Amino acid sequence: MLIPYNAIQPKVHDSVFIAPGAFIIGDTTIGKDSTIWYNAVLRADENSITIGERCSIQDNSTIHLYDEYPVIIEDEVTVGHNAILHGCKIRKRSIIGMGATILDDVEIGEECIIGANALIPSGKKIPPRSLVLGAPGKVVRELTDKDYQLIQDSIDTYVQKGKEFKQIHNG
Repeated sequence: MLIPYNAIQPKVHDSVFIAPGAFIIGDTTIGKDSTIWYNAVLRADENSITIGERCSIQDNSTIHLYDEYPVIIEDEVTVGHNAILHGCKIRKRSIIGMGATILDDVEIGEECIIGANALIPSGKKIPPRSLVLGAPGKVVRELTDKDYQLIQDSIDTYVQKGKEFKQIHNG
């Protein structure tokens, strides 16, 4: 559901699949071929949320912010079920695992995997091609080619699923 806030209407590309029960509020922009799944909440009531192309925001994820830090998610990012992103920047071709929490002023480098239930504390900068696990999150190693293929497969799968579900829900 698209909900304006302070007279600012979310901007969503026509190709985006928005599942029933998802809420997109305020100054939010969502790029081509992205998917916003069931019960996800994108609440841009104090600053802006930008979601790039071919991104997937999974079921029950929450994206929010304070006025100082917008949320910027670059192209080809998968955000896992129940993840919480707050005032952070996620560079392109990354996966944020199920239940991960990423706090204010965090920047995740390109082509990273943030593990399930990881907690990335405020102000942390994660270098590109890192695998991050734990609470607090720590870089445990550089991504392998197999890890990178997992990222690419996730992107391709959710773009395709979004097209299928859009067809199902729109008849």
